[in-house]
Amino acid sequence: MSSRLKHIGSLIRELREERGFSQSEFAKKLKTTQSVVARLETGEQNLSTATLSRISAALNRDILQISDRSLNIEIEGGRKLRGAVTTRASKNGAMGLLCASLLNRGITRLRNMPRIEEVNRMIEVLESIGVSAKRNGNDLEIRPPARYNLAGINLSSAEKTRSVIMLLGPLLHHLKSFKLPHPGGCRLGNRDVRPHLLTLERFGACIKTRSKDYLVTRKGLSFAHKGQSFVEIILYESGDTVTENALMAAALTPGTTVIKYASANYQVQDVCFFLQELGVDIQGIGTTTLVVRGLVEINKDVSYAVSEDPIEAMFFITAAVLTRSSIRINRAPIDFLELELLKLEKMGWKYAVLKRYKAENGRTNLIDLRTYPSRLSALPEKIEARPYPGLNIDNLPFFAAIATQAKGTTLIHDWVYEGRAVHYKELDKLRAETLLADPHRIYITGPTKLKAAEVVCPPALRPAAIILIAMLAAEGVSILRNIYSINRGYEGIIERLNALGARIKILRSL
Repeated sequence: MSSRLKHIGSLIRELREERGFSQSEFAKKLKTTQSVVARLETGEQNLSTATLSRISAALNRDILQISDRSLNIEIEGGRKLRGAVTTRASKNGAMGLLCASLLNRGITRLRNMPRIEEVNRMIEVLESIGVSAKRNGNDLEIRPPARYNLAGINLSSAEKTRSVIMLLGPLLHHLKSFKLPHPGGCRLGNRDVRPHLLTLERFGACIKTRSKDYLVTRKGLSFAHKGQSFVEIILYESGDTVTENALMAAALTPGTTVIKYASANYQVQDVCFFLQELGVDIQGIGTTTLVVRGLVEINKDVSYAVSEDPIEAMFFITAAVLTRSSIRINRAPIDFLELELLKLEKMGWKYAVLKRYKAENGRTNLIDLRTYPSRLSALPEKIEARPYPGLNIDNLPFFAAIATQAKGTTLIHDWVYEGRAVHYKELDKLRAETLLADPHRIYITGPTKLKAAEVVCPPALRPAAIILIAMLAAEGVSILRNIYSINRGYEGIIERLNALGARIKILRSL
């Protein structure tokens, strides 16, 4: 295999991922098969000039002239936003539901499935272990295989998403032993998987951590109850994905499982609502104690709509705050934004709720809101995140950007992730005034007139997003390099911002 073909294949794969195409979607654009695309990306397929031309057209990038693997954008800042934007389905909700669909032997139809990097990578993982996943517009139809085969798991895609850890819970019900690669995703310090392992051990799993993967064997899921019909499981950590793994393990464990110190966050509630549609009895949704009455088998054709993303709604709220714009944000899940909006209100931000209604799932409460240009003042107390119903951990970074425009000094305490606050220092390149106290705490003084700069995206989704938002407000023309981390979690973000009046363009390599 020539090194040149391997190099070109690697570039094609990275560009495909940056554009948000799964291998199967890209194959359709090229009018070929997914196996051919797989060979292209590993350098095992010869490339003619005609083939390269088709690939270049599909990716909107000249493969023969690529000098940089990253996707870069140019932002003309200082422009007011106007118009309306609709909040789309949540990345985190979608990832939990994709994993939970493996519990079902019937056909699962997930509606409003976002077209983002993280989702595409998980779909590729599922397809590689035998799952049929077919898109029809914004819907995804999932059919389970007769038998799961993890021998051919797509390692490249699995290593790009942390959510692969949530395959442990459902796969315990289907396989007596299997190997699962270590999760990837944002690089945010020591994101320990130990709580997952400790929880799943209660369900009969024996998990051995090795250098590149986990070796999982099970002694029988009835082990969780040891002959009892009722058992309590205390989570080592009140985490979202830990709770989802526990729910998926409990769903097909006969008897009653009480999960204590559970997360009540939006993505956990989405998984709970979906499991209820499958026939699983779950009590305590929205609280820290979940009571699950598991089934022996789930075999049901079901349709469920992914709920809207409060983190995306907060992205557009922050963009409006920093650019002092009046825009309408539709379908914002208010139950997961109330505290953020209250803090903004106390900082002097003005907005109006225009409409209240239910999401397509019939459970989640939505609002349409109008933002107004406002002058802000720093809050006297620190701003920190807490498990729901506290300020959302993924919404905390937006307050770092907001603080640059608030009169006074704001203390942001990001206690959850080691080193994420360090990424907030990238705002300094746009002339923000910050003081890093330690890897978890940063002081930000405002208001600051932000200026254009060239910045490489931090390797984490939310810190990268606030740099993009700050560039919208910064005078001049900014360059943001390697936006893959943003594409992981936001669907069509450039096009949607441009529709609001931003001026962003993708830079083509020369």
